[in-house]
Amino acid sequence: MKWWERKRKEPPAPVVQVRQGGSHPFGALERYTPLRPGELSLYRAIREGVPIVDAAIWKLVRLCGGMSVRCRDGRAQPGLERFWKTVDTGWGQRGVQSFLDRYLDAMFTCGHGLGEIVLAPGGRDIAALLCADPEQVEVKTGDNPMDFRLCQRKVGAPEELPFQDLLLFTPFQPTGDAPCGVSLLRSMPFLAGILLKIFQTTGQNWERAGNLRFAVVCRPEEGEGGFAQERCRQIAQEWSSAMQAGREGSVRDFVAVGDVDIKVIGADSQVLDSQVPVRQILEQLVARTGIPPFMLGLSWSSTERMSTQQADLLTSEITAIRRSVEPVLCRVAELWLRLRGYDDRVEIVWEDINLQDIVEEAKADLYRAQAESMKEENT
Repeated sequence: MKWWERKRKEPPAPVVQVRQGGSHPFGALERYTPLRPGELSLYRAIREGVPIVDAAIWKLVRLCGGMSVRCRDGRAQPGLERFWKTVDTGWGQRGVQSFLDRYLDAMFTCGHGLGEIVLAPGGRDIAALLCADPEQVEVKTGDNPMDFRLCQRKVGAPEELPFQDLLLFTPFQPTGDAPCGVSLLRSMPFLAGILLKIFQTTGQNWERAGNLRFAVVCRPEEGEGGFAQERCRQIAQEWSSAMQAGREGSVRDFVAVGDVDIKVIGADSQVLDSQVPVRQILEQLVARTGIPPFMLGLSWSSTERMSTQQADLLTSEITAIRRSVEPVLCRVAELWLRLRGYDDRVEIVWEDINLQDIVEEAKADLYRAQAESMKEENT
C-alpha cells in the first residue's frame, strides 16, 4: 500500500459552543426570595422594568392630589393659603402639592413616606418642606406601640435623628408583622420576574429571526475520508468570508462541491404564544394597584356598568390613601399657625374625585331631587 493510500488519522473537528448569558437586565428579580422582605432596590427595579406598574403608581399619585387647607381663625387664612402654595419644596418646586406628590411616590414604592420640616433661622417660620429617601432611615420601636424613633442608617448601630418633631413619617398599609408599612409592589417580584423573562426571551427570538445563524454540514464522499478535515476547513473559511461580505453590504455567493447541507439554526423551533400568559400576569399586577385596566390603556373586555363599578372602587381606594397622609399635612399647617400664635385647629379640604361622566352625575342628582319631592308630596 502506497503511503498516500494509507488512511490518515485526522483529529476530530472542533466543536464550538458560544452562548451569551440570557438573564434580563433586572437581575435583582431573579435573586428574589419570598421568605425574606424585599429591598427597595428590588421595588425600584420593578418600576423600571415593568412600565405599566410605573404608570399605575403615577396615576395614583395624580389622583390623590388636589387639596387646600382651612383654619378656624379668619385672620390667618390668607397667609396660610399663600404658604400652602409658595413654600419651597426643593429642586425648583414650590407648594405643598409638589411635596405631596413626591411623598406619595416614595410611600407607594418603599412602603412609607419620609419628610422633614425645615425651619428658618431663628425658628419663627417654616422655610421649606423636603422629602427624603426612605432608605436612609430605620425605625426604632420603644417600650410601647405609641413610641418610635427615626434613626439614620449607618454602618454599625443606627444613630437617632435629632428634632423628631420636625420629621414626617407615614406608613403605607401597615400590618402586624410590618408596622412601618409595606410597599405597593410587595407581592409583585415573583410575577414581574416571570413577565420580564417572557419579554427577554421574545427579544432573543426576534434577534435570532433577524440575525440568522447557520449550520453548514459537509458529508464527504467515499474515498476522500482522509481529506475531510482539510475540506471542512476550506468550506468554513469561504463561508465566513461570504458572511463577512454580507455584513459589509456586498453580495458574495458561496459555491461548494459535494454533499453540503446548510440550515438555519433554530428555524424549526416553534415560537411560544406569549399573549395569554402575559395577560394573566398583567391582570394580577393591575389588580394589586387598584387602577381600572381602561385607565392604563388596556383594551380588555369590559362593559359600561363594570367600568363604572371599577371607578367607584378606585374612588374608595383614593379616599383611604388620602386619610393616611392627612395627618402629615395637618402637622405642617398646625406648626405654621402655632409659630404665629394663631389657633392651630385646621382642616384639609380635598378636591372631589371626578371619574364619572358629568352627564350621568347630573341625571343622578335630578333623580334624587325628584325622589325627595315625591316623598314630601306623599307626606
